[in-house]
Amino acid sequence: MKVAVVGCTHAGTAAVTNIATRYPEADITVYERNDNVSFLSCGIALYVGGVVKDPKGLFYSSPEKLEEMGVTMKMKHEVLDIDSINNRIRVKNLNTKEVFEDDYDKLVMATGSWPIIPPIEGIQLNNILLSKNYTQANTIIERAKEAKRVTVIGAGYIGVELVEAFQKYGKEVTLIDGENRILSKYLDPEFTNIIEEDFKTRGIRLALNETVTRFEGEEHVSKVVTTRGEYEADLVILSVGFRPNTDLLKGQVEMMPNGAIIVDEYMRTSKENIFAAGDSCAIQYNPTGENAYIPLATNAVRMGTLVGQNIMKPTIRYMGTQGTSGLHLFDHSMASTGLTEKAAISVGKHVRTITIKENNRPEFMPDYEVITLKVVYEEDTRRILGAQVISKADVTQSINTLSVCIQNKMTIDELGYIDFFFQPHFNKPWNFLNQAGLQAAL
Repeated sequence: MKVAVVGCTHAGTAAVTNIATRYPEADITVYERNDNVSFLSCGIALYVGGVVKDPKGLFYSSPEKLEEMGVTMKMKHEVLDIDSINNRIRVKNLNTKEVFEDDYDKLVMATGSWPIIPPIEGIQLNNILLSKNYTQANTIIERAKEAKRVTVIGAGYIGVELVEAFQKYGKEVTLIDGENRILSKYLDPEFTNIIEEDFKTRGIRLALNETVTRFEGEEHVSKVVTTRGEYEADLVILSVGFRPNTDLLKGQVEMMPNGAIIVDEYMRTSKENIFAAGDSCAIQYNPTGENAYIPLATNAVRMGTLVGQNIMKPTIRYMGTQGTSGLHLFDHSMASTGLTEKAAISVGKHVRTITIKENNRPEFMPDYEVITLKVVYEEDTRRILGAQVISKADVTQSINTLSVCIQNKMTIDELGYIDFFFQPHFNKPWNFLNQAGLQAAL
């Protein structure tokens, strides 16, 4: 079996590792246009902020490790074309500029995603940077040394984490987003309000409900102009979202309107012998039962692993995702899974919610912190569709529990009686998840 793998970050690394382990006789070739594999881009803010001192720790594999498994690693090689009818690819060696062809029995598309670059006037100015890969992370750190005023455009996970990093780095920070609040895809207003107030008290300027219209400057950027204001800046980081890298298969396999490849539960595309995994793909989103584009490293490694399990025959199916994610910003830990109330309403769901505030430990303990938990559930079936939590105590693992609840179609009433342990150092006799279920039944 001759396997060609295009791309080798999270999904690609997982696929290659599992294929090589399960089928040591397979002829596996990886084509990767970068000079590294398996970079954890979610650690960029930690690297920028100095929490991670050695960036090598952000790599969990290497070309050398994969070669030791018998894999042929073609680093700095870009796939130019894919002929899915004749099972052939055309490749360019980025070092020598040589162009050659190769064939395959099985093709694994793990090309990931790339930051969206909006067509804004002046975007070509120096010091307007992206935050996705290792090279970009190093560039951000180098340019930030001389920058005094940093503007981050995009208030998703990467954007807000960079804001925290730059604020701790002593920079004057402005955060711009077209939505009227930060983290709007992951948290409802009662949660984002807490973070926004925390940002403001730390001197972070929030420019929300504003769209960037142009960048100004001579050679380097000096000002960001929006629909509602102007902000001086020495360094700008674009973090407005991602698009799937799937142009190579455009018109050859079934895709979503945004270009995300549609795969079945065994990671097979609509074209025989082509598998896909990671940020280039749509996934089964369990709260709605529909395909969705949710680029997360957790989804990518699961999907890549399943490619390795299923590449010869359907063996283990993908159970779908809830889009579960977590975040730590300054003193607060937060996490979410499934649909927010706003998102549920926007897709036509008739939902109810229960929000509780509870201390994480009994009040007789020497210290405790307030937990805010919100659970979204369907009005007629009472099936749990989503949840969010925030606290200065780290209770984010509770969202993993609620993710399992959503995946298994549990109801809010059943949540009230799940068996949780009690120990005063950790929680109360009635776990706060139980309390949400019990109060929803009142």
